[in-house]
Amino acid sequence: MLLSQQTEAVKLHKVVLNGIAGSLVLIFKENRYSDKVLEKLFKQNKQWGSRDRRFVAESVYDIVRYYKLLSHLAQSTNNFWFITAVYLVLKGIDLPDWPEFKHVNKELILQEYENVKTNFNLFQSYSDSMVEVCEKELGKDIWQREAEAMNKTAEVVLRVNTLKTNLKTLKEKLLKDGMETEEIASVENALILKKRANVFSNINFKEGLFEIQDCGSQQIGLFAGVEPKQFVIDACAGAGGKSLHLAALMQNKGRVLSLDIGQWKLDELIKRAKRAGVHNVETKLIENAQTISQLKEKADVVLLDVPCSGIGVLKRNPDTKWKFNTEVFEKTKQLQQQILSDYSVMVKSGGHMVYSTCSILPSENKEQVNSFLEKNSSFDFVEEKTIFPSEGFDGFYMCKLRKK
Repeated sequence: MLLSQQTEAVKLHKVVLNGIAGSLVLIFKENRYSDKVLEKLFKQNKQWGSRDRRFVAESVYDIVRYYKLLSHLAQSTNNFWFITAVYLVLKGIDLPDWPEFKHVNKELILQEYENVKTNFNLFQSYSDSMVEVCEKELGKDIWQREAEAMNKTAEVVLRVNTLKTNLKTLKEKLLKDGMETEEIASVENALILKKRANVFSNINFKEGLFEIQDCGSQQIGLFAGVEPKQFVIDACAGAGGKSLHLAALMQNKGRVLSLDIGQWKLDELIKRAKRAGVHNVETKLIENAQTISQLKEKADVVLLDVPCSGIGVLKRNPDTKWKFNTEVFEKTKQLQQQILSDYSVMVKSGGHMVYSTCSILPSENKEQVNSFLEKNSSFDFVEEKTIFPSEGFDGFYMCKLRKK
């Protein structure tokens, strides 16, 4: 089945299902993000055990992921108790004899579920606006391949912090803590957690021996080809996952300057850098155009991990399915072109600029690079790489340009 059957017995508690339904109200009625909603919910219900928390989190993410399908089967877009009931039926979980479930007809739900299997976009549960854009850009066959892949739950991938440990040692330490991992042949110093667990409470995380970072994201740092003693600028740094990776690849030598327009993100990066034992990262708030012009022709490598539609990372951010907006999408592409144009001045002669997105759409990727090169003869194309979600992890695009 599309929604895999529950493998362990589940005892449903009203307070837990209230938590699920209440979370869905905040996500779909108040436009909140799932991760933030769940974070607050768990803080308010500290008495819940790990099993309840896992069940709530998995249920909320699954229902968000398949909202279009589930609301169709429930014949309602805002009765979140009923939508949750439909989800539980598809998971093979027996419903308690509660008043909230008295109108649930299990046989009718399962019959209609079988009927809609031939309607790909409804069955896989994607918004009409997203389907229209993605089919146009990728073609129907590629879109359907990727759409199906993006409905799978994202793996928990760790990046070994080579400034403090190595892959073999970390793997052994995690195993002692009951966390079994496996290596990824295509990405050095990456480990997949075989069974989901709260890694943030693990002592090895607290001591900075690893970060949570998807394989696709890790490949951007490797693709950048940075070296010790270089001056590297991460110009859209956010909370700094890629900055920390670049610092480790540079062996804490040289200088990584992390820029962003949000000070709170840079503050988080400073905390993470301290935990990771990173000493060569500095942060700077982008306050105006002068911040960029002051760095003209200074950097050996400039990484532009630009804002994008996020269509490559729907596995871990299913909210994007329902928050996708074509008008915002067009404005985002204009912003991408502006960042490419404005921030490219920071690359020195002979240096490199890496443009990356967590999107698989050509209009955000190859077409943006081509447009930039048409207007900027001082740069040459070096190489590019697209990682598709169907390859097993998040989808990313990366392209390296060289300044003559």
